[in-house]
Amino acid sequence: MNEAPYNKYEIVIGLEIHIQLATNTKAYCADRNEYGALPNSLTSPISLGHPGTLPVLNKKSIEFATKLGLALGCDIRREMHFARKNYFYADLPKGYQITQDDTPICTGGKVLIKNDAGEPHWINVTRIHMEEDSGKSVHDQDPNDTLIDLNRAGVPLLEIVSEPEMRTPQEAYNYVTEIRKLVRYLEICDGNMEEGSMRCDANISVRIKGENVLNTRAEVKNMNSIRNVYRAIEVEAIRQIDIVEAGGEVIQETRNYDAVSNTTSAMRGKEFAHDYRYFPEPDLQPLVVTQEYIDDVKTKMPPLPNDLLRKYTEELKLSEYDAGILTDSKPIALYYEALISETSNYKAAANWLMGDIKSFLNNTATDIDRFPVEPKRIAELIQIIDEGKVSYSVASQKIFPELLRSEEGALAIAQKLNLIQDTDDSEIENIAKEIIERWPDKVEAYRSGNKGLLGLFMGEFMKATKGKANPKQANQIIRELLDK
Repeated sequence: MNEAPYNKYEIVIGLEIHIQLATNTKAYCADRNEYGALPNSLTSPISLGHPGTLPVLNKKSIEFATKLGLALGCDIRREMHFARKNYFYADLPKGYQITQDDTPICTGGKVLIKNDAGEPHWINVTRIHMEEDSGKSVHDQDPNDTLIDLNRAGVPLLEIVSEPEMRTPQEAYNYVTEIRKLVRYLEICDGNMEEGSMRCDANISVRIKGENVLNTRAEVKNMNSIRNVYRAIEVEAIRQIDIVEAGGEVIQETRNYDAVSNTTSAMRGKEFAHDYRYFPEPDLQPLVVTQEYIDDVKTKMPPLPNDLLRKYTEELKLSEYDAGILTDSKPIALYYEALISETSNYKAAANWLMGDIKSFLNNTATDIDRFPVEPKRIAELIQIIDEGKVSYSVASQKIFPELLRSEEGALAIAQKLNLIQDTDDSEIENIAKEIIERWPDKVEAYRSGNKGLLGLFMGEFMKATKGKANPKQANQIIRELLDK
């Protein structure tokens, strides 16, 4: 999209993200909310919309919506009602969806992302509203018929609607990534797009750079990964630019994205609000959210990624890269929080977590929640390195593996394996003199300017001491002897 005529256009992108809430039961009945159960095994007369059945609102969905609103800095509406959104799909058994129309629970708010240049960029949120999911149509298991699984019907959703303020596929990618990270931190959704617990629709239009108009948009659906959100936006923008350049007009419609062919195709004409015939849901009482309730939810909020990022860069003086890695996943961030409560060497703590610990987790396919070494023992390992009792290489190669296998502390392991470094200057100097006397020609070459030979002497020294001497101390003494 960097070649003419594409480079004279910009893309206008607004995203609608649906997240399935991780409640135990569905939005308006006691049916289990569970992924992967046998088709049509998690239904009841209420979720199937049988006549005479009445919905009852799931309180947990209100709490989760409030949490998300607080995390994004939204205004939480105090009084609201539900509405019926009427349309017919084969997998929507009631023939309507219970949602929120003109009284969404959250309005305003914003999401901090990085733009294409890596700079901070705020994207405003229009609204967040509560609703229920439809069932699922299955098209690939029968050659002749579409199959219907209604387990998902009635699962509680939050729809997060952004302002059309993203301008590139990368910004949209970053936005979805931030939303997924946030809902995982809040533990209100697992964010798994492949399983459909988080879904994204993209409203896309194009315009000449410098214009300030919103042209006709198309809504693209069926993107089952964040990468595919990027690809779908890119290919749809190209399609629209090609139409405009050929003198045609973009039609407002809903389009399907095919990841295999990397194309979008028309599904249906875009519906408008009047097509849905919204009217107040008569079977649910208006909902009132008090300030006391909001304050109570606020006390249960976990640390949020942006707050931790700011803490790590501004207070702990970590690099933005390190802070980004540490806050990318909540379990990693919580382990780091526990670790720095035991040590003030924040950089070393970050290095161990991003280095040896992460390597172990990757190599063994283990989650940090099941990592066998508690933060206190890693903090002790950092302490004995800082005190000069062992070197990092010894700690990494010999003590860390023992920590994984036993419940002993780092110092006890170092003592048991006779790994405590010798810090006696005279002893180190005597060993260094012996090694230097063995290599008179190398000493002469070093003194003639080949300073790289220092590594040879250090290697021989560490062999002689079996790694027990303090490397910094040894390095200084060997340099002094060679420079005489």
